Amino acid sequence: MKHPLFISFLALLCSLIGQLPAAEPKPNIIFVLFDDMGYGQPQSYNPQSALRTPNLDKLATQGMRFTDAHTAAAVCTPTRYGVLTGRYPSRIGQFGVLTTFSKPIIPSSRTTVASLLKAQGYATACIGKWHLGMDWVDGKPGSEKEVPIGAKMTGGPNALGFDYFCGFTHARNIGTVIEQAHVIEHVQPVENQPLMAKKAVEWLDQRKAGEPFFLYYPLGIPHEPIVPSAEFTGKSGAQDLVRNDPKYGDWLYEGDAFLGKIMEALERNHLAENTLLIATSDNGAEHRAYAPLRESKRSIYEGGHRVPFIARWPGKIPAGSVSDQLVCQVDLLATFAALTGATLAPPDARDSL
Repeated sequence: MKHPLFISFLALLCSLIGQLPAAEPKPNIIFVLFDDMGYGQPQSYNPQSALRTPNLDKLATQGMRFTDAHTAAAVCTPTRYGVLTGRYPSRIGQFGVLTTFSKPIIPSSRTTVASLLKAQGYATACIGKWHLGMDWVDGKPGSEKEVPIGAKMTGGPNALGFDYFCGFTHARNIGTVIEQAHVIEHVQPVENQPLMAKKAVEWLDQRKAGEPFFLYYPLGIPHEPIVPSAEFTGKSGAQDLVRNDPKYGDWLYEGDAFLGKIMEALERNHLAENTLLIATSDNGAEHRAYAPLRESKRSIYEGGHRVPFIARWPGKIPAGSVSDQLVCQVDLLATFAALTGATLAPPDARDSL
């Protein structure tokens, strides 16, 4: 049971938009998940930050910036479990992260955000870092760092409600690109994130007004490997004041630019007005603590799990608004169910409000 101070994202959103009229079209939903972006990194959260996230900061002026939003864990895998299932990862004893050949931790019988929305007529896609396990048909083909082209997996995103998947297992295997159930190519780490952004934009360009969609876009930035592409190297003007990595600011800036491409695609396709766009992070920054929070990724202290969280829905969420209410990412499943008129059975999303 949640502490009474926790107000669900659903309750707060409903207080802003009221009950959606039955005749009103269902909203499109995009969930952008940065990888290891700390609370104190965007200037919209920390005016003294020397890092640059202009698109995220712009999004904050167009929607609501949550100042007390939390993840279900302080590392990648369990946070993603909580986001998609509406359940605390501690319920299955998932406290650490998975690797290339880890088995799936979400059974196909479990309701997820994607399966729920797909049942409501949504087109669904996951493009980016999965990190929730897969079953490889040939056991353990290749190596932890590279699975051979043509290798097939099951138990991944397609088994959990996503119509389309293009991505990679986790950061240490970022060069192995999987589309649907097969490895389709090998790329250099520096090529992966631009490719994921290209795939996400292409998928959005195929959407049509009146046909609802859900895009889950888990970035690999600013997680290691820190490999900004030539287009962004030396272009951010940012400084990593904590660890003095000259590439780090450009890497985060590149990830922010990919968020900008999502925003541009919505405008270009006249989809922005009926799209709930959420941008957040899976945990705190890697080895980078930012005052006033204590510690960083992997920590039980707030620097490990208190994250930027911005939501935009034109005409529904007031532009430039700020909420200091305590919210958690596990609430997303119940929120999306309520917005689309779906019903959750008691075993589903038991921690999502």
